[in-house]
Amino acid sequence: MTEPLTVLGLETSCDETAAAVVRLDASGKVEVLSSIVGTQIAAHAPYGGVVPEIAARAHVETIDAIVAEALSSAGVGYGDLTGVAATAGPGLVGGVMVGLSFGKAVALARGLPLVAVNHLEGHAVSARLAADIPYPFLLLLVSGGHCQILAVEGVGACRRLGSTIDDAAGEAFDKIAKSMGLPYPGGPALEKLAQGGDPSGYVLPRALLGREGFDFSFSGLKTAAARMAATVNTDAERKNLAAAVQVAIARQLSDRTDKAMAAYALEHQGAPLRFVVAGGVAANGAVRAKLQDTATARGFSFDAPPLAYCTDNAAMIALAGAERLALGISDRLDAPARPRWPLDEAAALANPTHVPGRKGAKA
Repeated sequence: MTEPLTVLGLETSCDETAAAVVRLDASGKVEVLSSIVGTQIAAHAPYGGVVPEIAARAHVETIDAIVAEALSSAGVGYGDLTGVAATAGPGLVGGVMVGLSFGKAVALARGLPLVAVNHLEGHAVSARLAADIPYPFLLLLVSGGHCQILAVEGVGACRRLGSTIDDAAGEAFDKIAKSMGLPYPGGPALEKLAQGGDPSGYVLPRALLGREGFDFSFSGLKTAAARMAATVNTDAERKNLAAAVQVAIARQLSDRTDKAMAAYALEHQGAPLRFVVAGGVAANGAVRAKLQDTATARGFSFDAPPLAYCTDNAAMIALAGAERLALGISDRLDAPARPRWPLDEAAALANPTHVPGRKGAKA
């Protein structure tokens, strides 16, 4: 790689239609030329969650305009692009197909290489959009559909150390918020309610204490909090319960990550120790603060994406694609849309967190 790569990124895995243009130069410097996100919150709010069919139709209706705005904001045209990167999974497959098909059409029409990006890999590199974070690093990827901790050794080289065995942390935030009568999306609403609350009056379960490994579990906490929510009567009680929930989730993320940090440090003795938290839950201030304290205590640096890149966006997809193109890696035009796509496929096959026939985290 001698010339800068200018990549159009497309993200349609859930309820945001996003397009971005990112430039990666030979030195590894990243420049986000544009990042446009079209949200569908208003369309899904009446249902209290994402409706896949509504999401897919909205992607179809808006992706042309979103891409046009991203190119215009970046000051580039299709002729200025080096490649196209589109989310190919995991996610709501109807939505994934929209962005991936659009990316294939651009690649075919313009003779550009296509990179079919794992959405989770996009989150894995999202902090690199705004900071120089060399590989390797320890990653906590925590969002509404995912909760896992990975050793990221390089481009596409992710080794899963632990994952949720039931619900993701973001799912727990959202469902507890819904049980408390908070509006969709629930996670940010619960964080707002928790401000100034006293968490000491509610005792929530601490899952997996003493358990070997680095897995997470939030189903017990979610159930206990939902039952408590049915008993609160005043605004002060709701505020205190929200604060307790936030503390409990942050505590489990910190406890399990602390164990993983200890093991990771033993494997990387003498090397710089870097920790990154990414995903939608990384936008939560209490979670960030708790994890930063944990990282500092273990001697790790701490990085998280800017808030705009914590939730789903196309800039992270464009960067993941650019890093692969820099290594000469691209995909065929028959790359499939995948509802399930673990970052560490070997670990997922050898040690699945969910047996066939059971619902679980998307990865």
